[in-house]
Amino acid sequence: MSEITPQIVADHGLNEEEYARILHAMGREPNLVELGIFSVMWSEHCSYKSSRIHLKKLPTSAPWVICGPGENAGVIDIGDGPNGSKLAAIFKMESHNHPSYIEPYQGAATGVGGILRDVFTMGARPVANLNALRFGRPDHPKMKHLVQGVVAGIGGYGNCVGVPTVGGETNFHPAYDGNILVNAMTVGIADQDKIFYSAATGVGNPIVYVGSKTGRDGIHGATMASADFGEDTEEKRPTVQVGDPFTEKLLIEACLELMASDAIVAIQDMGAAGLTSSSVEMATNGKAGIILDMDKVPCREEGMTPYEMMLSESQERMLMVLKPGREEFAKAIFDKWELDFAVIGEVTDTGHMVLTWKGEAVCDIPLGPLAEDAPLYDRPAASKEDYKIWANVKPLGALSESTDVGADLLKLMACPDLASRAWIWQQYDSQVGGDTAQLSGGDAAVVRIHGTGRALAMSTDCTPRYCYADPYEGGKQAVAETYRNISAVGATPLAITNCLNFANPQRPEIMAQIVGCLEGMADACRALDYPIVSGNVSLYNESKATGGGSAILPTPAIGGVGVLDDVRTMATIGFKSEEDIIWLLGQEGTHLGQSLWLREIAGREDGDAPVVDLEQERLRSEQVRHLIASGTVSAVHDISDGGLLVALTEMALAGGIGCTLRNPLTTAQAFGEDQGRYILTAPPGVDVANAVAIGTVGGTKVAGVELADLRVAHESFFQEWMEQ
Repeated sequence: MSEITPQIVADHGLNEEEYARILHAMGREPNLVELGIFSVMWSEHCSYKSSRIHLKKLPTSAPWVICGPGENAGVIDIGDGPNGSKLAAIFKMESHNHPSYIEPYQGAATGVGGILRDVFTMGARPVANLNALRFGRPDHPKMKHLVQGVVAGIGGYGNCVGVPTVGGETNFHPAYDGNILVNAMTVGIADQDKIFYSAATGVGNPIVYVGSKTGRDGIHGATMASADFGEDTEEKRPTVQVGDPFTEKLLIEACLELMASDAIVAIQDMGAAGLTSSSVEMATNGKAGIILDMDKVPCREEGMTPYEMMLSESQERMLMVLKPGREEFAKAIFDKWELDFAVIGEVTDTGHMVLTWKGEAVCDIPLGPLAEDAPLYDRPAASKEDYKIWANVKPLGALSESTDVGADLLKLMACPDLASRAWIWQQYDSQVGGDTAQLSGGDAAVVRIHGTGRALAMSTDCTPRYCYADPYEGGKQAVAETYRNISAVGATPLAITNCLNFANPQRPEIMAQIVGCLEGMADACRALDYPIVSGNVSLYNESKATGGGSAILPTPAIGGVGVLDDVRTMATIGFKSEEDIIWLLGQEGTHLGQSLWLREIAGREDGDAPVVDLEQERLRSEQVRHLIASGTVSAVHDISDGGLLVALTEMALAGGIGCTLRNPLTTAQAFGEDQGRYILTAPPGVDVANAVAIGTVGGTKVAGVELADLRVAHESFFQEWMEQ
């Protein structure tokens, strides 16, 4: 084994203090295998060492929460299934940001594969994929290639594995020029009495490796994901994993078949840090020890060392603990599905991870320091006052009224952040499985709970420009927006997952963003009774690469899930009938700070983020759900980016009918982004309490602009960009 030098320690992403902790924990100098294992387990990506102290402040429980954070995914009770069963929704969101910038197709594809495994590892059949994507300037020389690769990777993997991609969001901002964000979410459904966890128990129980063989792809992927980008971005290409969706499909079916038996004690996906994290987490969760024989690990390349085997992030692999004597039964299932199956070790009572290779022990690490006692940093955060000075967000100041609201609307509908995403979602199979009840383009995706009359509704959302201007209000808004989206289709929001994307936490101003956003999220979750059951933290999202920006905008992406009791009552955004009355639920628009109108029309990014009144958010959303369930309203859409006039235009385009407003709109009324608001339509004679009638459905125009012209503008951005 090589001598461990300060340079080798630094190359593994460990500082002097952390290496001293390793020496204390081991009572000796580690060898290279042991150092590599500490390196990935103590990486930001695996240990959350800069965020754990703040994550503990988030609300994670409710009567319907079966399993909160700490397992592969969160689990909530979604009620009765067919034949008297009780069902659970299992879901999580994760990042694959750095790999997707380096190799967009494989980075995005393996992000989808990894989150699928997190969900089916727990016994759920995946029923929906969603994503949240952030890209830089469309005119950046690399951006078109990145968008094309990421979208193709998401579609290629999801379509082949047979899980519909039903929703998501895509935004553009120069802050993501050098560090795009690719966040993937999967939702699955399982019987409540067939949920599987990761705690390895039972001394002597066999540990089994299943799936694909181990290769050299993805080695140190977790470490790479825990550092910002420098000039050597291209040299990191070997740390990007390569996915095979067809093998993933076989793995899903084989695992679910074995899960129908009583053979499994524990199961864990080999995700970030591969065999290392899966074995450490299983042993730690079971308060046990583990011994692995590295000679028995299935490898696809000659001469692989224990270091490479333990740190590889090759895809489509799982680790299981089986009941004694069930090995041959399990092997027969994996043989049938043409997947590797190998007994590579057993559970022990030592509290250590021991690896043997060629008859010798090459690793012996106490598990406590690897996982539960990993470094925990309370990093300095700038005060709110110092953050505002650093962020340099100018006060809004006086604004001139728009001279042509219709012209502004046309320009907004064509801008990258509001343009039609059809070019993206048409590449995704959104209907495989036959349970997709609402096509992409609405407020929330809706997927039927098979064998029942009910459905799951789900949405991803975040407004990073709000989070930058005011992290606390931005964090509240990200949670409230998914709550609103799910309510807008008639479903009751139940719980969220998150993917917390920030820049370098060692910078006090970035820690201020993290702390502020989490405080806002926590307050929103409590006020809305909408707990966080799973999530992911992705830090160091900034780039020093040539042509890149520096730090990304703070982007705490939220994925919400709710239940629609009767899918037949589901609301959609499209106008339905001429002469329906248009109602505004919520205040008139007044807030232009940080709005898309301000950025796209006035060329400024000034002012405060809009304030979210959480009490009103809840009351209005409850009213909307009641109106939908009772069949009172014919169309529903929440007002978000772009304000009232943009929302009306989206409803008009979806329904193919224009509208006439009763009064001319000021700029703020037309484009203000005040929160907690909905547009509803209802037949004449129906009175909507607490709402104001603002117009009538009918005609071929919105704000004096022909619907045909608005459609051309709306569909032009991606068509023209991709044809260049």
